[in-house]
Amino acid sequence: MSYLASNYNRRKIAFKKGKGSFLYSVDGKKYLDFLSGIAVNTLGHSNPNLIKALNVQAKKVWHVSNSFQIPEGENLAKKLSKRTFAEKVIFVNSGAEANETAIKIARRYFYSIGKPYKNRILCIKNSFHGRTLANIFASGSKKMTEGFGPKVTGFDHFKYGDLKSLKSKISKKTAAIFFETAMGESGIKVHTNKFLKDVRKICNDKNILLILDEVQCGIGRSGKFFAYEYAKVKPDIVPIAKGIGGGFPLGAVLMTKKVSKCMIPGTHGSTYGGNPLAMAIGNTIMNEVFKKGFLLNVRNNSTYFLKRLNLIKKKYPKIIKEIRGIGLLIGIQVNVDLGIFINKLTKNRLLTIRAAENVVRILPPLNVKKKEIDLALKIINNVCSEY
Repeated sequence: MSYLASNYNRRKIAFKKGKGSFLYSVDGKKYLDFLSGIAVNTLGHSNPNLIKALNVQAKKVWHVSNSFQIPEGENLAKKLSKRTFAEKVIFVNSGAEANETAIKIARRYFYSIGKPYKNRILCIKNSFHGRTLANIFASGSKKMTEGFGPKVTGFDHFKYGDLKSLKSKISKKTAAIFFETAMGESGIKVHTNKFLKDVRKICNDKNILLILDEVQCGIGRSGKFFAYEYAKVKPDIVPIAKGIGGGFPLGAVLMTKKVSKCMIPGTHGSTYGGNPLAMAIGNTIMNEVFKKGFLLNVRNNSTYFLKRLNLIKKKYPKIIKEIRGIGLLIGIQVNVDLGIFINKLTKNRLLTIRAAENVVRILPPLNVKKKEIDLALKIINNVCSEY
């Protein structure tokens, strides 16, 4: 009997160690991990630079309260700001917490400038921003909110990719437009550059903040440090997590200086947010991702992977409906039972995870080797041939 609650449908596999792109189960089997803890293990498993950073910091200070200055956090905030649109950063523990914080900041900003009536957040219907109360109602998903009433109000919803739908839902109360730059859980759906530019213009024209959730698609996952960079737009607030910690719990909210002024002492806090251990890891991830050629290699591997996946799709059109993705955030929409397909991949020692719209989500480490991509392609091809 397990004493863990049943809120996860866990596969009956446990792992004793990991190395690079591979995991080794307690019964000795070797798996190619193209799940990466759901876009978390940026540098794979047991990365020597991350191990060193954690060990060095562990011998100094594990944790101090945010009542004191934390130099490691100042350093990471500076790195993030120098490399992005951001001018100020708040550190938290997770993507859900980062998104909650972003919602608070948007509402507080308009309150601080004498417009408290601007407090509604416009989101995509059936999106995903985490599983806290505010975030599940931000998702607009009946499935996610069922049984968790009363409703958390203040959210409106538009159809994915539908600018007309978006415009129709804007009112004088709209404080922010909030969505993932590239949607993960919702089925690996990537907004066009034009859509992002159009939304940015609408926000400028109507005095609305643009919040781009880069929790899953950020930190190099798209092939750029942030996915919004492809469209050359500048958001006002960007929540991040997952990849910035490389497996260590770490999230953050990036924002402009103008927006940040509303967050005075007492408006938000996080006990573990910005603690020295997390900051040591975050700084190391930044150093690795911004090494010369790292992001170019992500883009090159993405082009290679997507091209060959489309060849498999062409070979098995009855099995594969569509290949989706950007960078190493990749989806295979299948015409067959999704659970069975993923189980077949697992039996062939390739770890993936489901997404909405009958999509297999594929999220390799960002430093994945081409021969490992070839192995994944071989397994996917073999599974398709089994039908």
